[in-house]
Amino acid sequence: MPLAHVIGLGKSGVAAARLLNREGWEVVLSDRNTSESLLQQQQELAAEEITVKLGYSLELEGTDLPELIVVSPGVPWDLPALVRARDLGIKTIGEMELAWQNLQSIPWIGITGTNGKTTTTSLIAAIFQTAGLNAPACGNIGYAACEVALSSGRGEVDNSGFLLDWVIAEMSSYQIESSPSLAPRIGIWTTFTPDHLSRHKTLENYYNIKAHLLRQSELQVFNGDDAYLRKVSVSHYPDAYWTSVRGKENLIGSKGFYIEDGWVMERLDATSKQDQPIVKTSALRMVGEHNLQNLLMSVAAARLAGIDQDVISHAVSEFPGVPHRLEHICTWEGIDFINDSKATNYDAAEVGLASVKSPAILIAGGEAKAGDDTGWIAKIQSSAAAVLLIGSAASAFAQRLQEVGYDHFDIVETMERAIPKSAELAKQYQAPVVLLSPACASFDQYPNFEQRGEHFRQLCLAWAGK
Repeated sequence: MPLAHVIGLGKSGVAAARLLNREGWEVVLSDRNTSESLLQQQQELAAEEITVKLGYSLELEGTDLPELIVVSPGVPWDLPALVRARDLGIKTIGEMELAWQNLQSIPWIGITGTNGKTTTTSLIAAIFQTAGLNAPACGNIGYAACEVALSSGRGEVDNSGFLLDWVIAEMSSYQIESSPSLAPRIGIWTTFTPDHLSRHKTLENYYNIKAHLLRQSELQVFNGDDAYLRKVSVSHYPDAYWTSVRGKENLIGSKGFYIEDGWVMERLDATSKQDQPIVKTSALRMVGEHNLQNLLMSVAAARLAGIDQDVISHAVSEFPGVPHRLEHICTWEGIDFINDSKATNYDAAEVGLASVKSPAILIAGGEAKAGDDTGWIAKIQSSAAAVLLIGSAASAFAQRLQEVGYDHFDIVETMERAIPKSAELAKQYQAPVVLLSPACASFDQYPNFEQRGEHFRQLCLAWAGK
């Protein structure tokens, strides 16, 4: 029986291990951490004849080497053990690549970008599902890709007995990097700004990883309002579909999707005598110009997949938005509390602050990322009545705000202190909004941005109901 080693005991790693086990591999699943919940998972998987090693880092010594290594999304691709594995000729792939190898008979949509991926992926999935298609969202959102492969019976039926029609995958740079053969029917690139540079080192590396997904895609959709994509990508993708919220005059090339007179308009080829209106922009409940861009890219995917405009219109009007991305939690004494925990970098947080009524009381901080904070700081100066700083970045952010002469900030350290203080300041400054938009990763205080957002939700609802 061939031996496979899966690194990372998260949702993706467990699904990959189970999929390999089903295919007849002897599977070892390892994680460098250990905890009560991981020990419980270890016992559950042992019953399925999957060996789990906790507190363990892969070592490639001796003769009993794996034939295949599968990497969870959060594991660095340049880990010394993985570099050595590739040098030894051991096949090393990501969890998403393993899913692709099982599901490549099904058409995929691959969505990537620095910001906007999750909303676009969620809206595409909602449109496809409204059309009666079995099209699960997976990857960075929803299911792990290997969970879809597991439930699909090798792409024939899912566990509810319906044919699997499409796979809609939100793909981070980490997942693209470790999925060399994945080739979607439709590839979508939402935005491009510096992020994850601590892992990818240079902007060029980060760009090239994402560009690989689009090169592999049969059809490409690009955000034509993104300055970097306009500058760098136009000449490389002559047949791509471009989008613009700024009207057809701003559309790149001869085909694409744009907004005009409150409608999403479609131009599928240069010979079209008349561009076609698809859906009113007012049908979308979500605020902000960036969400109109997400709408354009979602409509593009749906139309390229042949979905009728009436279905698209109905799905868009019913779409509630995405948890943790400008999510309205409650209103207390006329003040809206909004959860934007998914804004984990400066650009996303700048968009969040630009999308709500001002002046706002901003809660920011966490584990800081590398990047250019200039635009975000300027937006704070123009739109935030006060800033409450939490997490390990609080002192550095305070110093940065002082440097630009902004002194309406407090270091409160924790979310528990931030909520009552934010309500007090909102009253003081007559601010209509309290916004959690951290501009940071969550790992200093929370396992992920979702748990940070959930904590914000719980505290806000408790405050509003007191």
